[in-house]
Amino acid sequence: MSLFVYGRKTVFNTLKESIHPDDKTIWFHCASLGEYEQGVPIMEKTKELFPDYKLIVTFFSPSGFEVKKNSTLANTIIYLPIDTVSNAKKFIELAHPSLAIFIKYEFWPNYLFQLKEKKILTFLVSGLFRKDQIFFKPYGGFMRKVLNSFDHFFVQDETSKKLLNNINIKETTVSGDTRFDRVSNQLLQDNNLTFISEFKQNNLCIVCGSTWPEDEAVLIDYINKASDDVKFIIAPHEINASKIESFRKNIQKQSSLFSKKEETNISEYNVLIIDIVGLLTKIYSHADIAYIGGGMGDTGLHNILEPATFGVPIVIGNRFEKFPEAKELKELKGLFSISNAAECSEILKKLVTDKNARIESGKIAKKFIENNKGATNTTMNYIKQLKGKSLI
Repeated sequence: MSLFVYGRKTVFNTLKESIHPDDKTIWFHCASLGEYEQGVPIMEKTKELFPDYKLIVTFFSPSGFEVKKNSTLANTIIYLPIDTVSNAKKFIELAHPSLAIFIKYEFWPNYLFQLKEKKILTFLVSGLFRKDQIFFKPYGGFMRKVLNSFDHFFVQDETSKKLLNNINIKETTVSGDTRFDRVSNQLLQDNNLTFISEFKQNNLCIVCGSTWPEDEAVLIDYINKASDDVKFIIAPHEINASKIESFRKNIQKQSSLFSKKEETNISEYNVLIIDIVGLLTKIYSHADIAYIGGGMGDTGLHNILEPATFGVPIVIGNRFEKFPEAKELKELKGLFSISNAAECSEILKKLVTDKNARIESGKIAKKFIENNKGATNTTMNYIKQLKGKSLI
């Protein structure tokens, strides 16, 4: 909470120092780290298309801001001040964007009303809507008014478009999800991590990414009973020393921490716990199987597309009803869902022992990514047309 509060105290001073009245700007808003990653492909192309504009990126959550506050992708990266009328007016006045782009979610009424009043073009990118949301309820009139502040919606699927059309919002394009472009671009990077090769050796490796305690609870039995030919990399979602130590006490195999890798011969361990942030995407490139956290509790399923792009079969918990990509990949059999420890052990054992099944599932996951790329181009083609008409 302290980061949430204190991080916002310097926002307006930062804006005054970094954005001058005669600067041309484009503003991106992301709720947290996941939305930021979703927005990266659009941000990169926007910088190319508008080289003389400054990019402003705002975050709502400390978990996003703290990780990306030093990124060079944008000129200014700050928290979004709390959504009050005075804050919205002051922020828009100082930022004075020619275009505002919100990523996936985040519908802050005062900011959106202020953007509309100032006639600033405002888009939602990679939007995803469900019929149980307030916008589509009889009592959702105010939030429908908020949605009408957007000039255009780029949505992930036809369902979202139909829901918006049903409330008389017609400025919609089914573009898909920019995360497919983002994760696909990872294949162009150098993903080699020497310490992973040292740890893994010639063994099969299961990477458990963005895990919560409820995920670790269903994994522990299989970890303890697995053959020594199987190695595990655990990357908790929250780097909390006491929680990590508590988990390690339940591990019967030899385990080590990433932070201690220089002090030990990590090849001698069966379990490596990653106690820093920022490496997980590259780690997936070294995985033979991936377990993705968040689906065993209420925190929300984490990004399954990152391992999928490397052709890795995926296991998740059973709470993924709000994640259409997980539903589709499960139907294709590139992803498997479990409800308890016994099911977790069963599917992991199957993927470990049946090489053909493991490889085939990974191929399905990789093809799924390839077949769903293109949201960035669809969005940017629309923006290019506006630029050509001098509307931006």
